[in-house]
Amino acid sequence: MPVVGLTGGIGAGKSAVADGLVERGAVLIDADLIAREVVAPGGPAYQPLVDRFGPTILDEHGELDRPALAALAFSDPAALADLNAITHPAIGQVMAERRAAAARSDGVVVLAIPLLTAKHRQSVGLDVVVVVDCPVDVAIERLVEQRGFDRTDAEQRVAAQITREERLEEADFVLDNSSTLEHLEAEVERLWQWLAAWRPAAQGAAPTA
Repeated sequence: MPVVGLTGGIGAGKSAVADGLVERGAVLIDADLIAREVVAPGGPAYQPLVDRFGPTILDEHGELDRPALAALAFSDPAALADLNAITHPAIGQVMAERRAAAARSDGVVVLAIPLLTAKHRQSVGLDVVVVVDCPVDVAIERLVEQRGFDRTDAEQRVAAQITREERLEEADFVLDNSSTLEHLEAEVERLWQWLAAWRPAAQGAAPTA
């Protein structure tokens, strides 16, 4: 069974798809969860972030105030680049370690990576890339209505990521999440069946999505 890179823009529904795959037996390695681990007190990215952005990004308990950090980073391209330069290597190292530990699994291993790029195929050993896709305006509405984002903040978060078109260029399988929950469930099942039929290139071409 393949090692899957699962990605999608903020608001696309990547987490819901990951949950559906776990329900079907997949092993999940989630970059978002690891991102929280590496910025926790004592984590490898914690002190570098404080050094770069100052103590205003911490709450009264000394833990990272994520909205405060986001307000600084997502309004300034240079600050966002610094944030990524601090956190991405730390996240990548943990993901690689957990990818290696999961290599003994005979099932599907899913690496959920919001900012997945072509280099991840080699760096973490991905067999296929699955993109959860929806129109940008749908993603923004979900962030505002379902997750309580301020609309300007939601638009900035979406704009800070790679474009929808760039993301789709990397896709071996595109999962459409622009409609209802019932449609999403059907799409996850379609993906699961596609993964079950997948074969390495040496054993024959992978099925088309």
